Amino acid sequence: MRRTGADMADPTITADDGTEDGAPDGTSESARLAEADQVPWRDWGPYLSERAWGTVREDYSADGEAWDYFPHEHARSRAYRWNEDGMAGFCDEGQNWCLSLGLWNGVDPILKERMFGLTGPQGNHGEDVKEYWWYLDGTPTHSWNTWRYHYPQREFPYGDLIAENARRGKDEPEYELVDTGAFDDDRYWIVTVDYAKAGPRDLLMNITVENPSSDEATLHVLPTLWFRNTWAWGDDNPTPDLRWDAGRIIGQHSRSGPLVLSGAGSPDPLFCDNETNEALLFGAGNRTPYPKDGINDHVVSGAATVNPDRHGTKAALHYTVTVPAGGSTSIRVRLVGGEPTDAGLDQSAVVASPLEPADGFDADGFDADGFDAIIAARRAEADAFYAGVIPAERSPEEYLVARQAFAGLLWGKQFYHYDVTRWITGDPGQPAPPPGRGGVRNGAWPHVHNHDVILMPDPWEYPWYAAWDLAFHCVTLAHIDPQFAKQQLILLLREWYMHPNGQLPAYEWNFSDVNPPVHAWAAIRVFEIDGRRDFAFLGAIFHKLLINFTWWVNNKDRESDNLFEGGFMGLDNIAPVDRSKLPASVGYIEQADASGWMAMYALDMLDIALRLALHDNAYEGVATKFLEHFLAIAHATNDGLMWDDDDAFYYDVLHLADGTDVALKVRSLVGLVPLRAVLAYDVDDIGGALPEFRERGLWFLGNHPEYADMFQIRDIDGIRHRLLTLVPPDRLTRVLSSVFDESALLSRYGIRSISAWHRDHPFEVEVAGDLASVDYEPAESATGLFGGNSNWRGPIWMPLNVLLVESLHDFARLAPGEMIVEFPTGSGSRMSVGHAADAVAQRLVSILLPDADGRRPVHGWYDLLATDPRWKDNIAFHEYFHGDTGMGLGAAHQTGWTALVAHLIVTTPKNAHIPAPALPGDE
Repeated sequence: MRRTGADMADPTITADDGTEDGAPDGTSESARLAEADQVPWRDWGPYLSERAWGTVREDYSADGEAWDYFPHEHARSRAYRWNEDGMAGFCDEGQNWCLSLGLWNGVDPILKERMFGLTGPQGNHGEDVKEYWWYLDGTPTHSWNTWRYHYPQREFPYGDLIAENARRGKDEPEYELVDTGAFDDDRYWIVTVDYAKAGPRDLLMNITVENPSSDEATLHVLPTLWFRNTWAWGDDNPTPDLRWDAGRIIGQHSRSGPLVLSGAGSPDPLFCDNETNEALLFGAGNRTPYPKDGINDHVVSGAATVNPDRHGTKAALHYTVTVPAGGSTSIRVRLVGGEPTDAGLDQSAVVASPLEPADGFDADGFDADGFDAIIAARRAEADAFYAGVIPAERSPEEYLVARQAFAGLLWGKQFYHYDVTRWITGDPGQPAPPPGRGGVRNGAWPHVHNHDVILMPDPWEYPWYAAWDLAFHCVTLAHIDPQFAKQQLILLLREWYMHPNGQLPAYEWNFSDVNPPVHAWAAIRVFEIDGRRDFAFLGAIFHKLLINFTWWVNNKDRESDNLFEGGFMGLDNIAPVDRSKLPASVGYIEQADASGWMAMYALDMLDIALRLALHDNAYEGVATKFLEHFLAIAHATNDGLMWDDDDAFYYDVLHLADGTDVALKVRSLVGLVPLRAVLAYDVDDIGGALPEFRERGLWFLGNHPEYADMFQIRDIDGIRHRLLTLVPPDRLTRVLSSVFDESALLSRYGIRSISAWHRDHPFEVEVAGDLASVDYEPAESATGLFGGNSNWRGPIWMPLNVLLVESLHDFARLAPGEMIVEFPTGSGSRMSVGHAADAVAQRLVSILLPDADGRRPVHGWYDLLATDPRWKDNIAFHEYFHGDTGMGLGAAHQTGWTALVAHLIVTTPKNAHIPAPALPGDE
């Protein structure tokens, strides 16, 4: 059997030893990966979120307004209940301790301990971080990580950013930090943090501070270690301790084991407690005279708010560095840990560094030369590792983009803790939360108990997992760490995640929302990237997805006619009405995308079943089930109102309560999802090995001749292939005429989420007496539906583009010579549909590459970001991109789904942008 979508280019990596695997062998990092199940290389990592305030977990309000309940202004003074945040942060996988960076420029009203941004209600286009930082590098075992931040030397304009964005309407762009003049005259700090592991629990932190301005300047640098507060909630957990001893910070914790933090030079040790400043925030008594904001108040205003006895649960090494104009300086810090134990702590259990004595701590601190040698070694090992991942024929710019994409994905691994039952009922050591909390949010998910390191969509904008986003993250991650990718996919199917009824949790704001079912697709891709041999993983995924597939069939096909609903389906405001909240008294919507997703899901499950059946014929019977499901869905989608033959497009259909049916004729990604439902396999291989499946398939087709268009035979080089497709080839070429039209869906930078044709032709429909409409919005959304920065009315979104590219390759390989398209439409340039798919992939990658003028389209109109040597090569992987210009929009930092660009760079042929020569007979 052959799953053709995987074959854009062979996604496996040929290792140095000749084996196929998802990560290269023959490097030190590969060796660490190979032993990571026995040696705890993954126990310490960049698992500290960059925003814990404003999250659902920390919301104990009666109305569910999470942004208001725990705002940024409280974050420095209020202990978090569920997990912590910080800048350039590391922690252990249970987040017992946290290490991150604090900064103060001498003029800000507060320490810079976490990134600042606007809440959803504050932003004129929704929540938005207002800082500039980048993840420049990282390895899967976190033996090497690099983080970079640009921090103004002027007072940070907190108030200006809030006020100006509040003044602006949705028809205006967001007011960004660069707009405030904060970086004028190069008056800012460049702060780079390099982490290198000398051993699994031996972490080197090198902080480099550069002053690009024309004047000498002073910066306060505070590497900070603290324990997550697990002792204040009434569970009788012991309070850990940090204390100053012989020039080092010594930590004792019942779960993480002992810790030693030391810094070169003579920093000033500052201690307080990770406890809420109740007196400041709520006018109540404090549990400690040195609460969480004690270090902040001491550094900024000289307050006596740090413990003079130098112990507590939060501690910082306070450095004050004066850097000449154009100069730089470095600060070296090291964290060494002992073995975790459930027994009591023993100071003598603190282990020494595994390095040779000359490379470790000496009586006065540690040896700088040895420290630098480890940093240099880990950097070189990271280079060697990625040389085996990213094809050598890629350009230096493509290599840079891919490497930063992988790095951001790795930095996006976050510790996530959320016990829904405990969250609803409250903690015994705290006041009871307001009644009825389960009615506000997630009351139907009392079984959810998350306590894991998970790939997040974005560490600031979206610091929580989302089911379908995670699937996309895993596909890219599989190129460098297939074991972790597989573990992540299985994790969401565990009993403490997946609902007993089979639904997957969508995301913390509403676990009951419905994300597209792409888990099976991701499992197949990860299986293939990993070498196509881990059938135990594939079987484990398949068994749980059987339950999820049944949930879909039982809950999202209200008329049992094989046409599906599902609500917003991750595409938010792409429709003229809120597809999740249409009252039953008004009607319901049968969705082209939901039906397309389910057809794809059925084919993915068929694909897995056939692969497994070739190893265990017990799966042969269930394979037939998914074949029949697919054919029924495909026939219903093509035979009803969803297909518009005049427009050659698939549309949602609104069934009003009065019996009227209205096609929602919006030319969007909704109508392109059906193209994703395509699968091929070798007839002779499957028929010979699985005769029962062959016979059942022939019987079913013989008794349902109406399904013939979706079930075709192709003979390629003497091998018969079975092509299963929701969109028959003749319809596909007609649909692609719109898809490849640059005045419609095709942008210079990929496929738009809504056709630019709607710029002058908005779609309108009257629903329950109200006029709803959709037009083309290439940038930020002008509607508040689903929150401001969720915009599917024109911009380019990477994941669905990648899925469409895969689908076109499926068609190209199963119908060679038949699938010739004009690309772009009206250009006169004709090529195979496979080369057209490659051309789309190249357009997507070009968003992040320098153009003919040397500007990366992602940087948009900002000259500082696009042209300044200190900025232009630092790339943000935005949520989505302007449909006309490619400028980055939405979540403005590091969305893991846009890291799919690395997947494209690794798998798309180098000559993707070169049209294929005309085929014989194609003049």
